Amino acid sequence: MKWFAFFVVAVVCLATAEAQIKVPEWAKKAVWYQIFPERFRNGDSNNDPTAKDAEVYHREWHVSPWTSDWYKLQPWEKKYSDNFYDVVFDRRYGGDLEGVVDELPYLKKLGINAIYFNPVFESPSLHKYNTASYVHIDHNFGPDPKGDLKMMSEENPADPSTWKWTSADKEFLKLVKKAHEMGMKVIIDGVFNHVGTDFWAFKDVEKNQQKSKYKNWFVIKSWSEIPSPGNDSAKGSTFDYAGWWGNKSLPIFRKDSVTGLVHGPYEYIMDITKRWMEPNGNPKDGVDGWRLDVPNEIPHPFWKDWRKLVKGINPNAYIVGEIWDNASPWLQGDEFDAVMNYEFAKAVVKFFINKKLGITPAQFDSTLEAIRNLYPKDIDYVMQNLIDSHDTDRLASMIVNPDRAYDSGDSPRNNPNYDIAKPDAAAIKRQKLIVLFQMTYVGAPMIYYGDEAGMWGADDPDDRKPMLWPDLSTGSFGKYEDEKSCPVPGCKRPDDKNVFNWDLFDYYKKLVHERLSNPALTVGSYKTLVADDSKKVFVFERKYGKHTAIVGFNLSDAKQTMDIASGKDIKTYKDVLSSKSVSAKKGVLHIEIRPGWGVLLVSQVS
Repeated sequence: MKWFAFFVVAVVCLATAEAQIKVPEWAKKAVWYQIFPERFRNGDSNNDPTAKDAEVYHREWHVSPWTSDWYKLQPWEKKYSDNFYDVVFDRRYGGDLEGVVDELPYLKKLGINAIYFNPVFESPSLHKYNTASYVHIDHNFGPDPKGDLKMMSEENPADPSTWKWTSADKEFLKLVKKAHEMGMKVIIDGVFNHVGTDFWAFKDVEKNQQKSKYKNWFVIKSWSEIPSPGNDSAKGSTFDYAGWWGNKSLPIFRKDSVTGLVHGPYEYIMDITKRWMEPNGNPKDGVDGWRLDVPNEIPHPFWKDWRKLVKGINPNAYIVGEIWDNASPWLQGDEFDAVMNYEFAKAVVKFFINKKLGITPAQFDSTLEAIRNLYPKDIDYVMQNLIDSHDTDRLASMIVNPDRAYDSGDSPRNNPNYDIAKPDAAAIKRQKLIVLFQMTYVGAPMIYYGDEAGMWGADDPDDRKPMLWPDLSTGSFGKYEDEKSCPVPGCKRPDDKNVFNWDLFDYYKKLVHERLSNPALTVGSYKTLVADDSKKVFVFERKYGKHTAIVGFNLSDAKQTMDIASGKDIKTYKDVLSSKSVSAKKGVLHIEIRPGWGVLLVSQVS
């Protein structure tokens, strides 16, 4: 009977762990949209970055035309280099917060109810992961860059009592307010492991060396010293410090085994967390949560303390970490609510995209089950189910370039065989099939900006093209140039039309709205019905109360049919994709799936 006693104890422990998990209920019904601010929309050309803002010195530089051919070098770029990858990281297109505000109706039309912003804080880079100050939104994202810089110069960045609200800060809070009014949540990127060399405390250390009051904030390897007079044998030393993964542009904060981050950065991060979660003391006006960059590099004690602060301000705030593999240590109910579901993305690529390295329906099913079993049930429902992001090649280009490791970093600069061409009709069809799975599976789907518009691109930096907008695709607005340039010598490609894909947008829109209107697809149970390797068919069921959805995929080159038990109370289903009705006879549902396509059958509740 010992085994039975052990089993009972194990079940009780699991039940106890499940009971301790409290996730924001709204996150189960979220459809996320990831925005890379500098490349989303230029709503105000008056705040466009200057060469000084972009830290481009001693050569001609201009803001890049939004609708230009991505790989085409501009005249001022050619004067510097003929190598696209020498100049692309200095590019700025002028995306700003006004552009996001202007396009909130577009997101609403798509059905989006949750936005994740890549970093928005003060920083000289296009990506903003090298933070100069967490206190303020980047001055080029707001309406008065010069005034904001002047205001920042009058503050003591270490003293919260001196912090003011710049025009960019106010613009961001206006955006949050409008998003809330339209039923959208907003989370922002928390990059708390490292900063940029322009970060105010690091600049003080660099200037004052060992006399700096912030010298213990960073991991300093050696100080700048000169030989003492009269001691010719003594050698001086140079200032050296630890950068993220050896990158000297990203100094890391010093860690502590007791508090996670050493005192100084610890208090500073807590202060800026409060600032953006309850501006002017009101949590309703603040952000709804955080996406945490490389959180596995900060010891657990910090995250436990930080969660208490976040949840104390807003119990419904959402905390999601960037963890690329098993995230169990962070998902015990006392740190994060969820993580970006890269394990999900890897499985999707292996099943739907890979050919020679693909997996079967049965293997796909067992992989999904293993991923779900990693975490308590409630966490499964709030995981951010992404396929692509700013860190990977775009979904459409993944499809064109199968049989590679997920996030292989492939682009023309390191893989001469990478196909940069626009996806053809067959690739778009496969993208639609993947979106069908993403929008119906357990967890909260996340769309990377522009995927719904037909954007494509290799890994960073080619996944960060300016957003493809329908109004900029027409002649009256100057329309997009064809993409026909090559980034590397010897590259061959077709002349690709860069036009907003309305058919793809409408497809995304249909599935997003179906997901949000059908509780079976957001909070419903999950059950695999068919995983047939011989037919290359995968079918599952989502169920909640009287609502049932049956989702099927046929990856073969032939039409496949199957009979599925439908339950006594359900007589008719509607296929959301074809709008056709499918009737059950004697409790059996006969399903036909076209080659390389799928079905989404939803029960007709009487």
